[in-house]
Amino acid sequence: MAEQKTPTFSEALRFWLLLGFISFGGPAGQISILYQELVEKRKWITRSRFLHALNYCMLLPGPEAAQLVIYIGWILHRTWGGIVAGVLFILPSVAILWSLSYVYVIYGHLDWIAAIFYGLKPAVVAIVFSAVLRIGNTALKTASMWLTAALAFIGIFFFAIPFPVIILAAAVAGWIGGHLFPNQFKTIPSAEEGPLPPHTAPSWRHSIQVTVVGLALWWIPVLFIGYLTGWDRYLFQEALFFSKAALLTFGGAYAVLSYVTEHSLAQGWIQPGQMIDGLGLAETTPGPLIMVLQFVGFLGGWHFPDGLSPLLSATLGAFVAPWTTFVPSFLFIFLGAPYIEQFRGHLNLTTALSTVTASVVGVILNLAVWFAIQVLFRPHGGFDPIVLLISLVAFYGIWRWKWEVVPVVLGSGLFGLIYQWLF
Repeated sequence: MAEQKTPTFSEALRFWLLLGFISFGGPAGQISILYQELVEKRKWITRSRFLHALNYCMLLPGPEAAQLVIYIGWILHRTWGGIVAGVLFILPSVAILWSLSYVYVIYGHLDWIAAIFYGLKPAVVAIVFSAVLRIGNTALKTASMWLTAALAFIGIFFFAIPFPVIILAAAVAGWIGGHLFPNQFKTIPSAEEGPLPPHTAPSWRHSIQVTVVGLALWWIPVLFIGYLTGWDRYLFQEALFFSKAALLTFGGAYAVLSYVTEHSLAQGWIQPGQMIDGLGLAETTPGPLIMVLQFVGFLGGWHFPDGLSPLLSATLGAFVAPWTTFVPSFLFIFLGAPYIEQFRGHLNLTTALSTVTASVVGVILNLAVWFAIQVLFRPHGGFDPIVLLISLVAFYGIWRWKWEVVPVVLGSGLFGLIYQWLF
């Protein structure tokens, strides 16, 4: 394997900013881009450390792709590296989605966005399937790992077994299997990981500082909004709801959507059908798919201004939703990652996390297949051969000719816009 390279802070900053604008495709697509760019192309992080971090993030509630970005930024450049990585990953999406939400409430549906999305979606399918192959080649080295991936895919795709159940079952199986058949369950050589950076060493003082600062950053704005607008008003109730969702929703955006939709409809924050529109906007823009919560926050603030102007209330709602969603993710990473890094050499933890990695391959394959079905078949029925052609060309280019993600995403979006305009 080629030697790992350590980027400067400015090099990393430029990449995180670029990532914020090209990270299409939800968690599966974003994990794919991170693996391709950071492990294979730039070699800033070893594959074993990447998968180790991914496993931890998969066990946490909240958006796993954003947490993985924060984790890698922290490994490369300490706390500020994690902050910069996470903020730049999220910020472009926040700005773009606020603008699109405003246009949505004023003008309604946006045909040109749908046209761009028509080209983007098949490209994302290609990116995700290429990631399944790449991560699978790394993680599935033994029969037990192949079996774990297959069972994870079958369980979630055919039987709708909840994501947390699959991940926890894989971790338990790996822990036990590590005792009984260590060679079948430990698939990533620890020698590849290299020495631990000094700043990854955990300490109680650091943990207390992170907890105090993290909780203060999380709750002070929430309490201020409650004091400013009223404890029974929309904005404070929204902040409480999304804070709870950040703690209870395992499995990322796909797991949180039904939970948020049900509650938002019951509260009147959104109208039937608007969540689908919001999901389309969130999928069309770069950044975490869970940014659909910002769309919900914007619409709720618009519908319930509580004495403020509708735009100001909507803007505050669009701020509260991502704030209460992502600040806990920073807290989870900065608090837990030092301990997870220190246990990388622990045999049973390594086998447990290796098995989680195998199950993640099955989960990502499930997302890829589900997304491909949604993309290849038109909303009102019928197979779309143009979408299949875009997917095959993009996949072959990525896999055989090593096309970069940026031109694939931009070119596919432009093709969709031109094709829909012409036909």
